Amino acid sequence: MVWRLIGQILIMLLLMTLFQFLLSFISLLVNTIQGTLPTTQNTPFAAGVNVENNTPLLTMASLLSTGLLLTVSIWLAGRFLDRRRFIDFGFHFNQMWWTDFGFGLSLGAGLMALIFLIELAAGWISVNGVFVTQNPETPFLLAIIIPLIIFLVVGFYEELFSRGYQLTNLAEGLTGKIIKPRTAILLATLFSSAVFGVLHASNPHASIASTLNIGLAGIFLAAGYVLTGQLAVPIGLHISWNFFQGNVFGFPVSGGDFRSATFIQIQQGGPSLWTGGFFGPEAGLLGTSAMILGIIITMLWIKKRYGQIDLYVHLTDPPAACFPEIKNQPPGTETQYS
Repeated sequence: MVWRLIGQILIMLLLMTLFQFLLSFISLLVNTIQGTLPTTQNTPFAAGVNVENNTPLLTMASLLSTGLLLTVSIWLAGRFLDRRRFIDFGFHFNQMWWTDFGFGLSLGAGLMALIFLIELAAGWISVNGVFVTQNPETPFLLAIIIPLIIFLVVGFYEELFSRGYQLTNLAEGLTGKIIKPRTAILLATLFSSAVFGVLHASNPHASIASTLNIGLAGIFLAAGYVLTGQLAVPIGLHISWNFFQGNVFGFPVSGGDFRSATFIQIQQGGPSLWTGGFFGPEAGLLGTSAMILGIIITMLWIKKRYGQIDLYVHLTDPPAACFPEIKNQPPGTETQYS
């Protein structure tokens, strides 16, 4: 339902406003106790922190707070607007969920490794070093923790928002006498993926090609959700795709530079049409090809795991106000997910 989507966004904005007010109040209180008043327009996160020398740490703090606020807003919207339990947004944890999560992790890593090897073989990248840190004084194992945490958080909250909440509500809202459940799920996937692309359109070095490709990435990520009703595959895939892209193989990630530490440091060359240039593989034809291949592999995995490939039509079921027993299970697995 559109009104639920708007309601969730309003709740998120309210929480962000309250959070920023709280941080500003704490910052002012600390400076007052210390006998000083802030003379610059530093963000609350920057209180007592050298921004230039702690960009990765501040980025992590900012994304952690965003992830927390977004998760709370969706829990509140689900509880009071949707009348859905949080687990019904794709979190029925059990052995099957974690196995699918592991598949998603492997798929993202494998596809990004394939892109790296193709570019290396084509002479479009050269390796300049290994186990490289932005600050030479920081131990590699310590430096790599920050981007790992960043992509764990981003993979979780972007999938919860774009697939778990948006796609689910759109699929339910579109279903009716004219639009059948399977058609509604397909339309919801396309619309939520388009929004996903637009949300990345303001990223550094973004272009029409990158926005279209990020929209395709939305479809790629949604495949595991609309076929199983669970966010296991999308979350695992999102985490490893980003982390291996930026911090294993040294590419830009959606136009951003999260390379405070990289297992492999590269020098990018080659045609931007294929490599994506400064935006990273997601804006190039290699990224496009990897996403299409990933959709096919995801379908084959689900066919092997669940015995069939079919849209999970329970995504279109309206929520019950009394929080009924768990119904959201992958096709043919009603007993396993009980």
